[in-house]
Amino acid sequence: MEIKVGLASCGLAAGAGEIYKAIENYLAGKEIDVTLKKTACIGMCFAEPIFEITTDDGKSITYGRVTAEEVGSIIESCLKKEPLLEKAILSPDFECPENENLGSQTRIVLRNAGHIDPESIDEYLANDGYKALEKVIKTMKQEEVIKVIKDSGLRGRGGAGFSTGLKWQFAYQNESDKKYVICNADEGDPGAFMDKGILEGDPHSVIEGMLICAFAIGADEGYVYCRAEYPLAVRHLKKAIADAEERGIIGENIMGTDFNFSLHIKEGAGAFVCGEETALIGSIEGKRGMPNLRPPFPAKSGLWGKPTNNNNVETYANIAWIILNGAEEYRKFGLETCPGTKAFALAGKIRNSGLIEVPMGTTLRNVIYGVGGGMKFDKPFKAVQLGGPSGGCIPEHLIDTPVEYESILKTGAIMGSGGMVVMDTDTCMIDIARFFLNFTQNESCGKCTFCRIGTKRMLEILNRITSGEGKMEDIDTLDKLAHQIIDTSLCGLGKSAPNPVLTTIKYFREEYIAHIVEKRCPAGVCTALLKYTIDAAKCIGCTVCARKCPVDAISGTVKQVHVIDQDKCIKCGACYEACRFDAVKKV
Repeated sequence: MEIKVGLASCGLAAGAGEIYKAIENYLAGKEIDVTLKKTACIGMCFAEPIFEITTDDGKSITYGRVTAEEVGSIIESCLKKEPLLEKAILSPDFECPENENLGSQTRIVLRNAGHIDPESIDEYLANDGYKALEKVIKTMKQEEVIKVIKDSGLRGRGGAGFSTGLKWQFAYQNESDKKYVICNADEGDPGAFMDKGILEGDPHSVIEGMLICAFAIGADEGYVYCRAEYPLAVRHLKKAIADAEERGIIGENIMGTDFNFSLHIKEGAGAFVCGEETALIGSIEGKRGMPNLRPPFPAKSGLWGKPTNNNNVETYANIAWIILNGAEEYRKFGLETCPGTKAFALAGKIRNSGLIEVPMGTTLRNVIYGVGGGMKFDKPFKAVQLGGPSGGCIPEHLIDTPVEYESILKTGAIMGSGGMVVMDTDTCMIDIARFFLNFTQNESCGKCTFCRIGTKRMLEILNRITSGEGKMEDIDTLDKLAHQIIDTSLCGLGKSAPNPVLTTIKYFREEYIAHIVEKRCPAGVCTALLKYTIDAAKCIGCTVCARKCPVDAISGTVKQVHVIDQDKCIKCGACYEACRFDAVKKV
């Protein structure tokens, strides 16, 4: 019997380390033929901690939301071939609640995540690892490799959606004595964790993709630019690189050929703007991460002025699969204009939060209600923030929008790298716009005047509106500033920073009017516009609200209707949360 425990960041945060120790303790001293292994995240972060048992007859069961106390009974039941299914969430052999979740996905990028030990190069090799690299460097010419990637239709998964093969071709055609390959793993979007999941779960797939790219464009050196806030991803990357070097897969005369390649890790300090490729390149060079005017593009003059190819983690993770299976096979997934799959980080008010992968063209409805399992608290779906802080909010009436670059762009949002934050009717869209604009304003490098100052002015207006001090002309001012910032900013951060504001004005204008004219927050979120009252018809005088109030703003005796003193109330919501009879109202 084999047991695998998911020890990615999400699992560890949920207590998977204790589960692993509990299994070790249970097996200690017992004469049981059980192999205990480590793996990463299978994508079902909502069900962590998770472990999988494969019995001697080949049947597999994945258990979720387990506790250390339950480990022994679960293992014993599987040894007796009478597995407990109460905590089983996934299985190809039994009816489990999340079978449809995984069954409705197409996993190319995440093909190994949650299945292999990410720290074992042997397990990667046993799953066709580095076979694509061997095929490329031993049987293909550079032009042939680039043609396969072009024919596959793979578009960069970092946000812009530019043709990967064409990008490689530009770097290949620019002759130089030195070329570089960069992997952009500077994932900084709030609510996004695609790169982290891939690097923690299958770092070798990214390395193999970079090696193939290096061969194709004629590079002999590369960098993975990974933010230091991803310590587990960095650790797995370092081990993967060291193991590949030991096996002769990275270094001199790779696999007995004349192909040489060295790979380094550059840990970023968390600047969101370094996700922009020229700022990232400057950071690797030891400079302050600030965007530069293009052209020239990095394919001509990139790292230290040499031709450089820069793709993100997910893009590189596709490459080996495409080389082994062919461009035509890859095109069977997704759309004609946008082939393949896309990984998304589902977060927010959704039941099945986690990391998923679906074919391009899948509708937002199928992602949210199919794979995602619908709304977490059974409240109506209101909007989804797509594309990170520089993305936009897509409303409920556009939920059948297909997930692909052009369709998402038409809504006013952007695909981005794949962050997807789901919101219900308890969400204030102006507060959401304010949150994301605050993020981008803080992360602006300050180089462009309108990005530096314009976003600050926009944020000040949003703060006024959510404080009940807004004016109707503020809406027009926001729109005007937004377009000035878009038109005059140098990089993608400034050009897309106003998107959350523009899309909320476009689709949720009535909320702006309610805040400004009625001095009311329809979602009951903006504290300055809130008022808590007690419904006399529902209050039974239990006194719980009064006891929970931190400022003694609630008065009343037992079994009598209570009253809130509005002058004392600090609008903390403690009474609202404590009332079991729905007597406390937010107005």
